[in-house]
Order: sequence, then structure tokens, then C-alpha cells
Amino acid sequence: MGFTIGGIRDKRSGSRRRGRASECTAVAEYTGLWGWDVVPGARARRGPDGGASECSCGRSNCPSPGAHPLGFAPEVQAGATLEKVTKAWSEVPGAAVLLPVGRAFDVIEVAEPAGRRALVRLERMGLPLGPVAGTPHGRAQFLVAPGGAAELPSLLYRMGWDDAGLDLHGLGPGSHITAPPSDLAGLGPVRWLRPPTLDTAGRPPQARLLLGTLAYVTHRLAV
Repeated sequence: MGFTIGGIRDKRSGSRRRGRASECTAVAEYTGLWGWDVVPGARARRGPDGGASECSCGRSNCPSPGAHPLGFAPEVQAGATLEKVTKAWSEVPGAAVLLPVGRAFDVIEVAEPAGRRALVRLERMGLPLGPVAGTPHGRAQFLVAPGGAAELPSLLYRMGWDDAGLDLHGLGPGSHITAPPSDLAGLGPVRWLRPPTLDTAGRPPQARLLLGTLAYVTHRLAV
């Protein structure tokens, strides 16, 4: 039996079961160790002949295939045990692991090459860093303290980067990011460029501490 949320069926049952166990373990880590809420999300796969992605939500005209929460599935709250996670995920087999933004963290997103270079610079400078995710479509997502996305325009203005047309964006309340080891939009799995730890998951850095370096590197690579 493959996953059948909304109608998409995947017949690779053995690999799907192994993937489900891996995702249950990851969700239990996110809720139990890192103190994050988790939301079951839709999945996508490429249509026939490599055409447009089909979304497991079942909507033929889904605007974000494989990249949105399942509206009918309740979230798994921070603190949930592996037993609770396994029970919750058994009700939505095949769901992707999504993390709601704006609660424990906001996100600053840049192109992955810029994100990787910025990581090296920030580590050399000894600045505080939180978890950083890498997406299959080439984005690096830096987790920062809640409120960072709302502060982004004013911070860029004060730093003189407001009119530079940077490929740098903030994600705040109401957004979700796909978390490892889940697939994003049928493109492949998300992975950690810098995984969460007990020290960083609950205390991500203020956006202002990273923004100067992220803006500088993003600008240099765009020139």
C-alpha cells in the first residue's frame, strides 16, 4: 500500500514504510528535543512524462503542489513523544514534515551558494548561528529569532541594503517550511546545512546578527 492522500498512490511500499519510520523519528526529534510544532503536509510527484507535479491534496489545480499543509490534518505540538507522533502520522500516511514559521523561529532565505559562503564567514567571525536548511531548488533557509522577518525591511534600510535588489527574503507567521527528511514539491529531499542542536533550536540568533553578512555575500555573488 502506498500513500493515498487525496488520491496519489505510490506502489513502492517497502521504501515508503522505511521513509515513514524515518519521518516519525524526525518529527519526534523536532517536537521532543527541539520544542517545535510540526504540521503534516502534502506531497507531490511529477506527472506522466515529467509533466507538472501532482499534489497529494487531490486538487487538480493546486497552486503549491507538495508545499502546503494538509488542511484536514491536526498539527503535532511541541513535546509530543514518539508514540504520539507515530499515532498521528499513521492517520496521514505519506505526509510531509512541515514546520510552522513565526512561533519558535522566523526564516531568512537566500540562494544556497550565498548561504554556504555566508555560513563560512559567520563561523569564522564567531557569530551565533541557528539551524540552516537547504532545499532541492537551491535555497538556504536560516532560522532566526521570531520577529526577524518583520524587522527585515527596516534592518536592510539601516544597513544601506534596502535598494540593492537582493535575493534575500524573510518568512514569518503564516508560512511553513518543509523539514528534512521530507521531499519538497516533488523536487527532492530537504536537508540540513547546519542541523539543530540543543543550544540553537530553542534560541535562534537575532536576524540583525546575520543580516549584514548575508546581504554582503548575496550582493557579491549577484554582481
